[in-house]
Amino acid sequence: MWRPLLFSVLCAAPAAADVTSPSGKTVDCYCTDSGGARIELGESICLQVDGRMFMAQCQMSLNVPMWRETAEGCLSSQALPFTPIPAAG
Repeated sequence: MWRPLLFSVLCAAPAAADVTSPSGKTVDCYCTDSGGARIELGESICLQVDGRMFMAQCQMSLNVPMWRETAEGCLSSQALPFTPIPAAG
């Protein structure tokens, strides 16, 4: 009877983002983009995979950093190029 209760308590505990090696050292967990740049856990970027573009967030899954799709398409700026206004003269 106590085993299901213990199991539910263990599963409800929050998972830590850092991994500890058998030697006791803390291992940094992060994702990388297509250029090899470090992306921290929780950060979102635009990914292009097989010709498809989407927003993805760096998350942990079973102690492994991975990309999780959060939105179709990517955010982009729609600003027009700067055009100076001629001075009235």
